[in-house]
Amino acid sequence: MAILGVIGGSGFYDLEGLHEEETIEIDTPFGQPSAPPRRGTLGATELVFIARHGIGHGFSPTEVPYRANIHAFKQLGVEQILSLSAVGSLRETLPPRSLVLPDQIIDRTVVRARTYFEDGIVAHVGIADPFCARLQDAISAAAVAVGQPVHRGGAYVCIEGPQFSTRAESRLYRAWHATVIGMTAMPEARLAREAELCYATLAMVTDYDVWHDSEADVSVEVVLSNLEANSQAAAAILRSLAERGLPRRECACGSALDYAIVTAPTRVSAAARQRVALLLRDRLPDA
Repeated sequence: MAILGVIGGSGFYDLEGLHEEETIEIDTPFGQPSAPPRRGTLGATELVFIARHGIGHGFSPTEVPYRANIHAFKQLGVEQILSLSAVGSLRETLPPRSLVLPDQIIDRTVVRARTYFEDGIVAHVGIADPFCARLQDAISAAAVAVGQPVHRGGAYVCIEGPQFSTRAESRLYRAWHATVIGMTAMPEARLAREAELCYATLAMVTDYDVWHDSEADVSVEVVLSNLEANSQAAAAILRSLAERGLPRRECACGSALDYAIVTAPTRVSAAARQRVALLLRDRLPDA
C-alpha cells in the first residue's frame, strides 16, 4: 500500500480520524524530527503525520529540522508528501482563505541546512519543477470532489522568517510575478527531491502580506483568524485524497538521484556513506 506523508503547518498540528493510530519514536542521521510521527490509516490510505513546528509550535521556520523530518518519512516508507502551509497572498485575485497549489518556488532563505549531500559527498539534484505534478493532479481532483476550489500554479516565495516581509520586499516579490509568500517550502521541497519523494504544497492563504493598501497589514492576529477555516478546508481535501487513494508513481521523482552524485566513490568516506545510505541505496560502488 502506498504511504502518504503529511506535514502539518501553522494551525494544523493534529490529524483527526486516523484509524489504528500509533506514535513512533524515531531518530535519523540528521537528528530527531519536529515531533514524533503519527501513523495510521484514513480511508484507503496509510498516513504518516508530522507537525512541522513541533508540539505546541516550538520551532520557528528557520529552526525546523527539515532534514530529519523528510528522512523520517523516508525511513517509514513514505513515497509521497502533502505539505500544508499557511501563506500570504501577493495577488488581488487570491484573497484570504484561498487555497493554492503552487508549481514554482523562489528561495529567499539564507541560513538553513538545505541538502543531505555535504561533508565529503556531493550531489546535484534537478529541481526545475520542485512540486510533483502527478500528486498535484490528485490533490486537485480530491478538492473538486469535496467542492473546495483550489488555484493551480504560481510561484511560492520562501523567505527566511520568522519575521514577516517589509513593504518594499512585498512589492518586489509582486514585481517578480510571485503568487504567494511563505516560510517553509524550502528546503522541504529540495530535500524531498533528494530523498526521491513526491512532494506538493497545499498553500492556505491567511492574509495579503503588506503590499495591499486597503487591507490591514499582516499580523499574527490576522493570520490566526483565518487559519481555522483554512485548516477545515485542507482537512476535507486530505480526507478526500485519502479516500480516493494515491496516484501511481509514474513520475521522475523516484529516480532523482540516478545521475546526481558527482563525488568519486573512492573519495566518499565511510561516515558519509553511512549518513546517506538510505538515500543512496546501491548507487555508489564500494570504494
